[in-house]
Amino acid sequence: MSNASKIADKFINGGGIFTFIRSSLSSQVASWIDMGGSIGLVALGVSEWLATPVGAVLGGIVNCCINYKFTFHASDCSVKAVAVKYVLIWLGSVLFNTVGTSLLANVLDSWHILESIGFTTVGSFAVARVIVSLVVSLAWNFLMQKTFVYRRREKFDPYAIRLVDLLGRLSGCRRDGSVKTTK
Repeated sequence: MSNASKIADKFINGGGIFTFIRSSLSSQVASWIDMGGSIGLVALGVSEWLATPVGAVLGGIVNCCINYKFTFHASDCSVKAVAVKYVLIWLGSVLFNTVGTSLLANVLDSWHILESIGFTTVGSFAVARVIVSLVVSLAWNFLMQKTFVYRRREKFDPYAIRLVDLLGRLSGCRRDGSVKTTK
């Protein structure tokens, strides 16, 4: 096996820093899908209020799928359980980003020294958004995906699977994913 093959195998299958690198790449791809989808929808005449969450959901789905197959190699985990756990962590991420950005932006706005060097409210928001996003990405998203979402949890997963099955029955979907039709 050549050195290039060994490096490629480590990148694709290795743990530790290689898992983190794969996760970072997955996050970047998902972010581009999120932004590209949102911008594309706005260009097609969809309102920003609808385009933004649609882009975020598309990016989240892409991130979840890439992480399932490529980043964490989680084929031994139930897709249904992973979906429920991913949504829970994603909702936590939205909450932490929203609250953290707002709090830090308010703190930065209150520092008059920043105002004296030309910082505006928009500048404070932008700095807060970047800092909080990075902290949440590393300290919440990556760690929770690695230790919770893409790992089998014998006590939690059966409940998650039942929830997905219940939602499927309520929506008219069969267990195999097909939709019930009435004649």
